[in-house]
Amino acid sequence: MRIGVVTFPGSLDDRDAQRAVRIAGAEPVALWHGAHDLDGVDAVILPGGFSYGDYLRSGAIAALSPIMTEVKDAAAKGMPILGICNGFQMLVEAHLLPGGLIRNDHQHFVRRDQKLTVENADTAWTHEFARGQEIIIPLKNAEGGYIASDETLDRIEGEGLVAFRYAGVNPNGSLRDIAGLTNPGGNVVGLMPHPEHATEPGFGPDTSVAMRSGVDGLPFFTSAIAAIARVAA
Repeated sequence: MRIGVVTFPGSLDDRDAQRAVRIAGAEPVALWHGAHDLDGVDAVILPGGFSYGDYLRSGAIAALSPIMTEVKDAAAKGMPILGICNGFQMLVEAHLLPGGLIRNDHQHFVRRDQKLTVENADTAWTHEFARGQEIIIPLKNAEGGYIASDETLDRIEGEGLVAFRYAGVNPNGSLRDIAGLTNPGGNVVGLMPHPEHATEPGFGPDTSVAMRSGVDGLPFFTSAIAAIARVAA
């Protein structure tokens, strides 16, 4: 399995995402924002960072990058697409997911190990979780407040498109505690926390087992690999 990770000017977590793909058992493929070629990959990750310095709005300029034309076409054909933090912002700016993301309500950058509740375990990126499962994933953002109209919020709730909610603490003022979304097809998922930082013992969040032992992010990547394998079969 080959999973592409797109690098934009200002990407910070592209190498971390590549490493997570490798740990999960797939081949990471570096993709460049200015290309019109997905290099035959089976899935795509839009990583975290500060693409184009977060000018205009976070993810707004990156959403117009040449490669996003290919990403949108691939998403329409069912390819698994994951947007992490800045990548989630790109997905909403590209209208692959609804709503928007604005500056945190407390006006400060936040960094914490964040508890999430899995709301949708039927997507290409979440099917190895159980609905209602609580996981801990690192979070780091300044513009992570999810917003949408009441009509849109009611629709995504009714259609089961909320993938994750913040549990315990809402770190950025996101409406209805929304931390991540999926599209109706279940192949496109975006979330603000960073699963790529919780894939390897010794480097993830602290747990009761040991310091830095949390690997709750790994099922994102193994789920995608399994989903790709099912389609190929």
